[in-house]
Amino acid sequence: MGISFSIPCDPCINKISNWLDEKVGYIHNLKKNLTALVTSMEELKAKRDDLSRMVTREEDRGLQRLSGFQVWLNRVATMENRVSDLLIARTVELQRLCLCGFCSKSLRSSYRYGKNVFLTLREAEKLKSREFEVIVEQAQTSEVDERQLQPIIVGQETMLEKAWNHLMEEGVGVMGMYGMGGVGKTTLLTQLYNKFSEERRGFDFVIWVVVSKELHVEKIQREITQKIGLGGGEEWEKKDKNQKADVIYNFFRKKRFLLFLDDLWEKVNLAEIGIPFPIAKNRCKVAFTTRSQDVCSRMGVEDPMEVQCLADNDAFDLFQKKVGQITLGSDPEILSLAKVVARKCRGLPLALNVIGETMSCKRTIQEWHHAVDVLTSYAIEFSGMEDQILPLLKYSYDNMKEKHVKSCLLYCALFPEDYRISKETLIDYWICEGIIDGSDGIERAENKGYEVIGSLVRASLLMEEVEPDETKRVCMHDVVREMALWIASHLGKEKEAFIACAGVGLYKMPKVKNWNGVRRISLMNNRINHLAGSPECLQLTTLLLQNGNLESISSEFLKSMPKLAVLDLSGNHMLRELPEGISDLVSLQYLNLSGTGISNLPLGMQQLKKLIHLDLENTPNLGSIARILKVPNLKVLKLYGFRLSLALCGVEVLETLEYLEIFSTGINHRGGLKILGSDRLMSCTRSLKIRTTHLESNGLSLPVTMDKLRYFSIHDCAIPEIKTGRICNKSKTVSPLHNPREPCFLSLSKVKINSCRCLRELTLLMFVPNLKDLDVGNADQLEDIISKEKTCEGEETGIVPFAKLVFLKFECLLELKNIYWSPLPFPCLKQLSVFRCPNLKKIPLDSQSGMHGGNGLVVKYKENSWIEGVEWEDEATKTRFVSSCELV
Repeated sequence: MGISFSIPCDPCINKISNWLDEKVGYIHNLKKNLTALVTSMEELKAKRDDLSRMVTREEDRGLQRLSGFQVWLNRVATMENRVSDLLIARTVELQRLCLCGFCSKSLRSSYRYGKNVFLTLREAEKLKSREFEVIVEQAQTSEVDERQLQPIIVGQETMLEKAWNHLMEEGVGVMGMYGMGGVGKTTLLTQLYNKFSEERRGFDFVIWVVVSKELHVEKIQREITQKIGLGGGEEWEKKDKNQKADVIYNFFRKKRFLLFLDDLWEKVNLAEIGIPFPIAKNRCKVAFTTRSQDVCSRMGVEDPMEVQCLADNDAFDLFQKKVGQITLGSDPEILSLAKVVARKCRGLPLALNVIGETMSCKRTIQEWHHAVDVLTSYAIEFSGMEDQILPLLKYSYDNMKEKHVKSCLLYCALFPEDYRISKETLIDYWICEGIIDGSDGIERAENKGYEVIGSLVRASLLMEEVEPDETKRVCMHDVVREMALWIASHLGKEKEAFIACAGVGLYKMPKVKNWNGVRRISLMNNRINHLAGSPECLQLTTLLLQNGNLESISSEFLKSMPKLAVLDLSGNHMLRELPEGISDLVSLQYLNLSGTGISNLPLGMQQLKKLIHLDLENTPNLGSIARILKVPNLKVLKLYGFRLSLALCGVEVLETLEYLEIFSTGINHRGGLKILGSDRLMSCTRSLKIRTTHLESNGLSLPVTMDKLRYFSIHDCAIPEIKTGRICNKSKTVSPLHNPREPCFLSLSKVKINSCRCLRELTLLMFVPNLKDLDVGNADQLEDIISKEKTCEGEETGIVPFAKLVFLKFECLLELKNIYWSPLPFPCLKQLSVFRCPNLKKIPLDSQSGMHGGNGLVVKYKENSWIEGVEWEDEATKTRFVSSCELV
């Protein structure tokens, strides 16, 4: 008996057979598949190129490509790279085949390669078969969602209009607005942004991004892409910031956008984000706010707009609206007190808002008096100051990276409110306190000091003022001053660290609980008569007592101040003597006695071994300076106004000061002229003032070695001319050098000449290249400023006089006929004043004078007859200047 089995194996065999055919086919058909892949890729790229050209044409007409088409383009690019990699390995893989292509010397490798070729070919065919009915559409513009604003906006109308007009100017690509914290920059930028909520002004996209203190490029990219509907999702997040930048750039490169960036603390690299740089051609724009002028410069803004504090009237309007009429009307006196409180805010909108809100519920006169008292004495304790106002301003302080710059800022808080601080004096303090290193020379340290001031001004922490006479000063906004005092007191924890009671009407020393914790004291501009007692100030480094009613200081008062480095007693006219106890100030480096009534220097001066800066200007009672010989390390000595003439013995005394770098003096006696023969002293003279001195009839010769001379004045002297001279080594006298052939006195910037009635010309000034301020008056015989006869040799040098002159003033020069014989460019001149000079008919101006500096040269005069008699170079010159002439 037989048994039979029937196994249904045909389907299984078929599957195995098909699988083997497919796998063998990857190798057997490799050459054919590679050829097909090359052909298919060429056709795919041709289709891609045709469609791309079409899209580009449509985009130039303002249409926008569809996202689906962009995805297809991206896949084609990926495919192109993939095929390129496969073709690189083609030769090697084909050489491995054997048995007419049915087998391979490396079966596994050929299988993987063949499969990759086959799958790539299939995907390429699929991409090539994709058809697009539409690939572009009308460009979509995102809506501008209006940003919320506080309901009260006061005093920014003019600034808003100015900013709007500037932003809309053709050719303006980047607009920067800077100003101190709380001044209203964000409010102003928001007002500009909201203007586009109703009318787009031709922009496809108007985008707002808050940058803030920590700059994160990918955060900015994320905000931008969210607002334009680009990116997002897992695939987007996998891209690095450079890839994201490429996508953003390609999106914006054919579009017109306006990007608002609020609160920049450093340069934002637009290319790193993917933003095409705004230029006139693409008509795109970027507007931003910052506290720093440096940021504006780094962003390429040549003329940034400063957002300033509100004017008094606008400030009070804002304050009234925050307080409310019910409170203001609850007592007749409150309105006048409200004006006092508002003035304490100095026009800063942040302070006006916070303090106004705080006072809105204060409806008794006593509460308002208390507010005035607190804001005057210790404003940090006022409600809202420490938690809302000062922290916001402190960001600017924290943003300064260098410790010494921060210390310099805090030092400025020692001066009274609204005080105009001399830059020179401030820097002297910093050097002698050791905040700025002066070991490599005073001049180098001064340059560093000016750089620090510049950085504080550009950070909107100091305000710069330039007076008409070029005296440069800075001042500190009251709220910034409160912030500095707050920081100096370790955020209010050590209130007595800085005692800044300047200009508050004190008659006696303030009460201090812990003198040993005091580091700096400012009692300047007060009414204290006597300083007595023995406060133990072991940490005190600065004591400012200038411009008061001080009559005496006890030796005991100075005994316990071992670290005191800066002592300023200037301007105390009633102070007749210094105590011998000054010898206890072993760390003293700066001593200012100018404008005091002292008659002698105490013996204790010889103990001041570290003293480097001594100011004895305008001390008419001082009889001798011999004791400064006991102060061997002096680097700065100021003696103008010292009543005794510096005869030869005095000159020899001064020449023994081995380390002297800066010297200023006055000459009011013929014997004092001997100082001009000291090469040692003249080489470090910065200021020279000559008054009522009988000079030789042939004039005054200034040594050419005076290369540090910055200020020169001469009054009431009978001299026909001022010449250059050289030091004769044997006799140490000055011999004249009449016609210099090259520039001299390279540091000289200010010259004042008055009542030199025999003076006939000032040709020497032609060779003073850095002169900025020239004031000449009451010289009855002066006919020429620069004589043509005496400059025949000077013409060969090619020197153009007055190239840096800013202010030029002539007054009561009855015989003056010529300033210069031909028109001068005067590239820096701002003001030319001609008063009572009846014979000066021609001034050296033409239609191009004063234009290079962009200063708007103004000619001032006092007599209509003079301006009517001026002989202008030509009609163009007359047209240019007549409209800018001012009768004063």
